[in-house]
Amino acid sequence: MIEETEISACMRRSLNRYFKDLDGEPAGSVYSMVLSAVEKPLLTYILDRAEGNQTRAAEMLGINRNTLRKKMRDHGLSD
Repeated sequence: MIEETEISACMRRSLNRYFKDLDGEPAGSVYSMVLSAVEKPLLTYILDRAEGNQTRAAEMLGINRNTLRKKMRDHGLSD
């Protein structure tokens, strides 16, 4: 069995709670919901760590700078 990271364990607990709260109702757009909930705080945190330097932030994230800029716009984080 692969060891679960702290982030993975947190995600699993959150999803368990989400499905429990649905109380049998069908789930929809879970993938989109999770990405939205995780991506914005991740971008905000990394941009802060990179002191606003988008090139450095993109390198830290392992993505292209243009991709970072698009994600920033999508989440209302651009100037």
